[in-house]
Amino acid sequence: MRILHTMLRVGDLERSLAFYTEVLGMRLLRRHDYPDGKFTLAFVGYQDEASGAVLELTHNWGVNSYELGSAYGHIALEVEDAQKACDDIRARGGKVVREAGPMKHGTTVIAFVEDPNGYKVELIERKA
Repeated sequence: MRILHTMLRVGDLERSLAFYTEVLGMRLLRRHDYPDGKFTLAFVGYQDEASGAVLELTHNWGVNSYELGSAYGHIALEVEDAQKACDDIRARGGKVVREAGPMKHGTTVIAFVEDPNGYKVELIERKA
């Protein structure tokens, strides 16, 4: 078994696609409208679905926002340099909500950014 994807419901698909592709540098892997069900699925990631896990962005037509709830945590991405990643994301219009620095009660360098829907994305600096 392996993880295929994680699904996130998004209120504005185009804005979400711009964030994940232009701000975080993922690729749009596939996109399909389902008119009978009134929804669109878009898959984004850094590699093909056969090679690794991706994100499924689900847009239910006519729904502009969702309550995130208290159970959702975050998506985590490994980066070479967390501070540089924050600077690059900010320069591309992304929102940094926790600057790069050691995690609480540890030494791993992390940062957090937020997507247009309020989902948190953790940046974890690769250890040397």
